[in-house]
Amino acid sequence: MPLSSEERQVLLSLAREAITRAVRGQEPPPVDLDGLPESLRRDGASFVTLTMHGDLRGCIGSLEPRQSLALDVRENAVSAAFRDPRFSPVREDELGDLRVEVSVLSEPKPLSYDGPDDLIAQLRLGVDGVVIESGWNRATFLPQVWEKLPTPRQFLEHLCLKAYLPADAYRKPGLDVYTYQVEKFEERKDVRRG
Repeated sequence: MPLSSEERQVLLSLAREAITRAVRGQEPPPVDLDGLPESLRRDGASFVTLTMHGDLRGCIGSLEPRQSLALDVRENAVSAAFRDPRFSPVREDELGDLRVEVSVLSEPKPLSYDGPDDLIAQLRLGVDGVVIESGWNRATFLPQVWEKLPTPRQFLEHLCLKAYLPADAYRKPGLDVYTYQVEKFEERKDVRRG
């Protein structure tokens, strides 16, 4: 069941506050789970994506539920700001321009496919997030990545590279593929603050 606008706002506020306090060297305040709606207390998996002026500034998340959704979002927000290896840590002077987006994930389901053409035919552009696994190599793209990589071949090639596999690994046997969907929401422009 989709989250209400109030529940979405709680998660965005938790993420924003955790990032702001972490940037200032402070611990996030304790979360009163008992005071939250049941949907936010339940175990959930989330990604937090940070952007500045439309460009990616950090993105970290979890694929499987391992703690309450509220705590997962808060933890991933700080990780996106400080632990995404592609970016330097967020600075205090960036807080005003930083935009927070939360994606709540459905459970990834294995995708059974018969060769690369069947795999491409089954992927729903703009709808499916995709996880690939081969041995110890694993990577995911959220459904939002379809906006930047709009063809299934591009999408899969870049995802293979992200998993440190050859770009054409999706064309060979032995690749496990899972799909999931997200409920995505972001801060309104007028609520960002430093």
